[in-house]
Amino acid sequence: MIKLYGAFLLLWFGLIPTFGQQHISHGNNSLGFDFSIGILGDSNTGFPDHDLQKSFFINIGTSGFKKEEDWRYHLNGPKTGISLGFSDLGNKAYLGYAYSILPFAEFKLFPNKIKGFNLFVALGGSYMTKIFNKEHNPFNKAVSTRLNWSYKSFLYYTLLKNRKNAWRLGLGYFHHSNGHVRKPNRGYNAFLIGTSFDFYSKPSTNENIGIVEHPKHFEWFYTGRAGIGQNSFSDVFNSKDEVYTAAFSGGKIINKTFKVGAGLYYYFYRHYYKYIVNNETLVQTQEPHFRDHPVRYASALGIFGSAELLLGHFGMELNIGLNYFKPFYKIDWQLNEGYTVLSNGQENIVLGELDGYYKLKRLISSRMGLKYYLFDTNNSPKHNFFAGAFINANLGQADFSELTLGYVHRFNF
Repeated sequence: MIKLYGAFLLLWFGLIPTFGQQHISHGNNSLGFDFSIGILGDSNTGFPDHDLQKSFFINIGTSGFKKEEDWRYHLNGPKTGISLGFSDLGNKAYLGYAYSILPFAEFKLFPNKIKGFNLFVALGGSYMTKIFNKEHNPFNKAVSTRLNWSYKSFLYYTLLKNRKNAWRLGLGYFHHSNGHVRKPNRGYNAFLIGTSFDFYSKPSTNENIGIVEHPKHFEWFYTGRAGIGQNSFSDVFNSKDEVYTAAFSGGKIINKTFKVGAGLYYYFYRHYYKYIVNNETLVQTQEPHFRDHPVRYASALGIFGSAELLLGHFGMELNIGLNYFKPFYKIDWQLNEGYTVLSNGQENIVLGELDGYYKLKRLISSRMGLKYYLFDTNNSPKHNFFAGAFINANLGQADFSELTLGYVHRFNF
């Protein structure tokens, strides 16, 4: 998860210098074939032996400039589309295969300074043929659900290119997890090298094609959203339950493309609430006052900053926040970071230590995902509505998966 946010920040700061680019090719469809191989990390102690991960993807996209789309102009004609792929995780019996569907976007990085470097980012879902099973697959604790979030990022360098195709080499990262919907959920993390062969429907050109410059455009906005998520609490309390969310924020939209803002959020965790009202062990022994106001102590409140790329009907959003009220996370941490030891034939639970890392994770929240807008954001609609799918995290470690609905209002001073 931390690598996912790092790639988003690289993308954000790598694109800002592209404002005002004028030499962009006309719209062009493409078909790409992507092969990669690399190291799949062990997700847990005793993880099954495995070979290198091998992946093959077909990327169907469109790139270049369309005169009515400001975002393509200000992002220097990115490629967007869908990526369909297959991954062999290196052990057919216990790890199996992953079949992925990933919406993607690919951007030129620092095009004024460096030629040939592109950042490919994709976020979607995968179906796993093998998952954790207490009886038949107990040593693979990477994922415990068939359907999982998948994130892929690659940094490509173009080695050879002519007017209708290109050959590139790249380094990348591939991640799968279920967003904390069910445990165990250690996730798959692979570091890969790959090559890509891309074929274009039209010959490309480096000539000035007479694109009219899009003027700078600034707007203000406010937005509200409400959502419902799901997560599991711990290895013992491992059923799925809901997390209810709400947030309000405001900020600025730059060139109909870059959206930045700040706001407040509220989360309510049903797992926390049930643990409190059922008067479970750590409530009894540490926080008995939680029972007086179970809704309050099962809640989280915080502030956040947001950054979003507006790509027509779609948005790619990252939030970084600070929890100023999340009291139950103390119990959450102790249960999830603890372990069980055998002593005199009995199982004894050792609680997780409330160390500096705990304090940092309790403080910092994060959220990343994709949004679909009802009206094209490039047209600057005064009123707009969206639906989104997000992963929420504590300092990069998955907390819950969320579906959200929201409203955006644009205005000028």
